[in-house]
Amino acid sequence: MINIFDIEDYCSLEHTACREYLLSFSQPWLALRELKDYIRALGETLSKQEYDRYGRDVWIHKNTVVYPTAFVKGPCIIGRGSEVRHSAFIRGSALIGENCVVGNSTEIKNSILFDSAQVPHFNYVGDSILGYKAHLGAGAVTSNVKSDKSEVFLSCGTEKIPTGLKKFGALIGDRAEIGCGSVLCPGTVIGRNTTVYPLVRLRGTVDSDSIVKAESITVRKV
Repeated sequence: MINIFDIEDYCSLEHTACREYLLSFSQPWLALRELKDYIRALGETLSKQEYDRYGRDVWIHKNTVVYPTAFVKGPCIIGRGSEVRHSAFIRGSALIGENCVVGNSTEIKNSILFDSAQVPHFNYVGDSILGYKAHLGAGAVTSNVKSDKSEVFLSCGTEKIPTGLKKFGALIGDRAEIGCGSVLCPGTVIGRNTTVYPLVRLRGTVDSDSIVKAESITVRKV
């Protein structure tokens, strides 16, 4: 498979604990297949002076705030300075970086959040990668499964690229802003510094430094 999707084109790898892991895959979404085992292995290497361990495979930095009403299932690592708010539901296989926000009634499953990513209000993040300072507005979700449960393909112009996965939500680049109530269909890829307007249903690949006003209306930032 030709590697036309280089993780470094979308996300700054100095802002994640899994730099070498991500670089070991020819396509970034393939990292999601083995994420559960990777988190467990990484957790075993974390400093006991910096991280508290809960049960078998949940590691939370001592300077992270987790509200008592949140639910965190392993394997999971939550980095320094992050905040997991009221009724957040972390379903497992979640690698959450430093200074992240996981907000009220937000659900995360089998995903990587780079440092300072924010999913603060009623979001669903499934089988996805969110870059440095990526932000989902209230109610924005990544849809990770097609209605017919078939393999997810990425659309890049006229080309359809197989992912080998039946579950893949989105790859969202650094500092991308996803508007309130937007739905990212399975296999959506969004470049750095791109803004998606509220209530947009989006699929396919969007270049960096773009503004998505509707599914078929994308302009370059000036």
